[in-house]
Amino acid sequence: MKFVQLRAFHNVALSGGFSRAAEALGLTQPAVSDQVLKLEQEYDVLLFLRHKKQVSLTSEGAQLLEITRPLFEAQTRAREFLSETRALTTGNLRIIADSAYHVTGVLNGFRHLYPGVKITLSAGNSEEVEAALTAYKADIGVIGTVPAESYLDSVPLGSTPIIAFAASSYFAGSPVPRSLASLATHPLVLRERGSKTRQKLDAAAARQNLTLTPAIEAEGREAVREIVAAGAGIGFVSDAEYGQDQRLVKIPISGEIIPMEETVICLKQRRNVRMIRAFMAQAREVVRKIPV
Repeated sequence: MKFVQLRAFHNVALSGGFSRAAEALGLTQPAVSDQVLKLEQEYDVLLFLRHKKQVSLTSEGAQLLEITRPLFEAQTRAREFLSETRALTTGNLRIIADSAYHVTGVLNGFRHLYPGVKITLSAGNSEEVEAALTAYKADIGVIGTVPAESYLDSVPLGSTPIIAFAASSYFAGSPVPRSLASLATHPLVLRERGSKTRQKLDAAAARQNLTLTPAIEAEGREAVREIVAAGAGIGFVSDAEYGQDQRLVKIPISGEIIPMEETVICLKQRRNVRMIRAFMAQAREVVRKIPV
């Protein structure tokens, strides 16, 4: 087995195609295909299912990818260690957040320190954030409550209570605080079950022997907002994410406070990757400056 063959396999697996892998490696597509084929032939194993211009991992390929991930991550870390004295002026940082609102301060500070780093920010619910990190499809995650698993490093950004909201014409007169039990008698517009907001609400309801049954289940915060603004029912969001929308009114939830935390996370095994380490350090600096 040659290193170039393993490298070719790893890049094809990550990029999902021979052409994209060749572009990333600075090689021709036939050269990358040949390296992967030789690896398969040498060990008499099929690593990819080839469908015209698309490829997918076999079960053996998926198992090999789990081995090559830390191998090539270590190579990246070694390269960064050897060039540690250089300024962090280039590179790509991939962030996936369940809410971009909470990380804007960290982003602004990081961009000021490292203007040459390209940042991509995508959205996903809590389950999708975790999955992207563990699959090495993102470097940094922003999530609600951090799971108990020990494989994540985290920096808490703080918490705000979950509130309800409705269309401004939904209730007659000014909205008043309402209990979760009272709100449950109305049509509810809830996030998908992978959402931390939904999980927090369901847990609070269970403690009160309630069941929150959605009239409409919507994927994503903006979808819930638009449906509620149309008068379809009651939605829920953290107070920090409510924002300003003249179509809506805020309804504080009386009784039990349902806190919604936000936390910056990364894989512990990747926390010493220089760019990730720099972002986590900036998150800690922002939190340190928040007035108590």
